[in-house]
Amino acid sequence: MIKNKIQELAANIFNDVVGYRQHIHANPELSFKEFETSLFIKDKLKKWGIEYTDCANTGVVGLIKGNQPSDKVIALRADMDALPIHEANDKPYRSKNHGVMHACGHDVHTSSLLGTAHILNQMKDEFGGTIKLIFQPAEELLPGGASIMIKEGVLENPKPDYIVGQHVMPLIDAGKVGFRSGIYMASTDELYVTVTGKGGHGAQPHQNIDPVLIASHIIIALQQIVSRNADPRTPSVLSFGKVNANGATNIIPNEVKIEGTFRTLDENWRDEAHKRMKKMAEGIAESMGGSCDFDIHRGYPFLINEEKLTANAKTFAEEFLGKDNVVDLDIWMAAEDFSFYSQVTDACFYRLGTGNAVKDTQYSVHTPRFDIDEDALKISTGLMAYIALKQLGN
Repeated sequence: MIKNKIQELAANIFNDVVGYRQHIHANPELSFKEFETSLFIKDKLKKWGIEYTDCANTGVVGLIKGNQPSDKVIALRADMDALPIHEANDKPYRSKNHGVMHACGHDVHTSSLLGTAHILNQMKDEFGGTIKLIFQPAEELLPGGASIMIKEGVLENPKPDYIVGQHVMPLIDAGKVGFRSGIYMASTDELYVTVTGKGGHGAQPHQNIDPVLIASHIIIALQQIVSRNADPRTPSVLSFGKVNANGATNIIPNEVKIEGTFRTLDENWRDEAHKRMKKMAEGIAESMGGSCDFDIHRGYPFLINEEKLTANAKTFAEEFLGKDNVVDLDIWMAAEDFSFYSQVTDACFYRLGTGNAVKDTQYSVHTPRFDIDEDALKISTGLMAYIALKQLGN
């Protein structure tokens, strides 16, 4: 029985996968600089006799072909990059690279896919079809490694019928996974706004054009884009997290720089909102005697989980883990460049629970205290292997 065989192989490789994860965690690399991580992956694939090619500079694409007849192809994806965060955990495997940390679980994704590859490679006589292993760089930095890999042909030769990815979630207990069909994660755009006026002495405002005041009006007014222009049935988020006036108590500066993010779940509304924000900000600045440069760095699209594939994957997870260990997910307004794959082919992106209150692993991703309950690695490798083989019809 495939399930029993996979569970046995996953148990056998568990300690190795923990070792992979701790090694990668201790040696994090930033986006587009995952050189040592890439070499580590290639070394394992070469050792196991799995053929691979390079893609997007540091990306690695492996292929495992089953010995049974089938033309079906499924891709499995893991991201590799870390974040510019100084780790606050005091663990033997804490980051050795100052100011760089695997704070989003990509070490888990990569080590898990290595474990999945090891399992599938030992089962080639028992399945038909091709498994494409995508070890992807730069999920954390625009334009996103996924978009580059797609441009370089990662979804061709052979062309996957489906793609599946998993992502850690500390809000879910280790041992459980979560699924959501349909639209799941938001698009994301970076906003860079420069408001220019005429600086001068704070005691002589009548002689100046105050960009701080103009910027304040713009920030408040732009919230109307979400509250009064967006369809209330379509989630939208507009947040500004950085405002730099660089003046003083008695100095009005010449300009103010503002940075923020816009996220939504509808591409048509996304485009319309971009136009409305730019027009409103420029209009306010002009009406108050200044000017505004509103620069939008278009980021990742929304992520959609194809209904049938995701329903199948959820069923397979229930078979593998038991129904009590599979939960339903709500919409998540964070963004992921896995969304680029979901715009091109049938995709399923699910969540791997890593939380454990007793082990103090419930800190959010992108924080200095993020860590996982490594018991999650007991299921991360085998479940993905099981989903892949069952979806291929084995």
